[in-house]
Amino acid sequence: AWSIERPPGDTAGCTFCHTSSEERCSTCHQRHQFDPAVARHSEQCKACHWGKDHRDWEAYDISIHGVVYQVNKWNPTQFGFSKKLSDADYVGPTCQYCHLRGGHHNVQRLSTVYTSMGMSNADRGAPLWKEKRDTWVSVCDDCHSPRFARENLQAMDEACKDAGLKYTETFKVAENLMLDGMGEPMPKDLAPDWSGQHIWSLKIGAYHDGPKYGGAQGESGEFRMSNCSDIERICFESVGYWMTYIMKGMAHGSWNDATYCDGSFGMDRWLVKAKAASEQARRFTALEKKTGINWVPSEFWRKGDYLEQLTGTRIVKEFPGKTIFDLCPEPGWLDTHHAPAEEVESLE
Repeated sequence: AWSIERPPGDTAGCTFCHTSSEERCSTCHQRHQFDPAVARHSEQCKACHWGKDHRDWEAYDISIHGVVYQVNKWNPTQFGFSKKLSDADYVGPTCQYCHLRGGHHNVQRLSTVYTSMGMSNADRGAPLWKEKRDTWVSVCDDCHSPRFARENLQAMDEACKDAGLKYTETFKVAENLMLDGMGEPMPKDLAPDWSGQHIWSLKIGAYHDGPKYGGAQGESGEFRMSNCSDIERICFESVGYWMTYIMKGMAHGSWNDATYCDGSFGMDRWLVKAKAASEQARRFTALEKKTGINWVPSEFWRKGDYLEQLTGTRIVKEFPGKTIFDLCPEPGWLDTHHAPAEEVESLE
């Protein structure tokens, strides 16, 4: 929702994919060339699965598997796309070979849990994830040994753990700034977020909980991509972009992508940016205090033609005192105030 809650012209790239893949065979099979052999090429996935917050194609394309695919895909003896997927004896895996194993169309059946296993400080060895991890190994051992597959899973775990330490520190810098009253602009001075709330964007459920962060106990803020302080945007990009690059790179065997492009090196830079922004805010606050300047946020944080188009502003105007969670009797995916039931069960 933090991405789609923008004026329609901003989200062409979002809506094109998210209104097609769940509904149409032609997303992968091409309406004017409905040929399974075409749908078995990795490029079919490229139409949607690329970009900052789901960097699948880029990670695969420059991985060792992707390179093998690119240099051999024209050779039918190496990639038999005319065969059924389950019978194909490819020289290297395509997206479809791993994720649509045996021609099964549920892509999520053969993937990791993206947010919890890839972008959160989760215990990846917990029983909750065992089936997913064992299935991963069962795919890799078509060509590699189970030991090799598990070693690569462990390498991804270590990379995600290290990245988690960095984004935790980045968030801590922003948190301390907010608690000391120097996070600018503060939520009360902002236009509402997409849900109609005025809660600090980094207060996500159990993270940064309690009244000092705004909102009720256990209540969540909503990530903001815009109309927020620079340090909050840095935190968002650190976990939403760089953490994703690291996880996706390691998951696809694109180790350089996980490190160089915008992976761990990018995360280092964003941590430096967060610390620098914090230091600057503290210096400005000290100077303002010494000179008697009373800073008041500019009105452009609250108003403007752009902000008027967003759902949160409309909710506040038309349904005072309500949020989108109050207006949806069964919030479903909108209910970000609670962890998925299976995660709660695992924790308990």
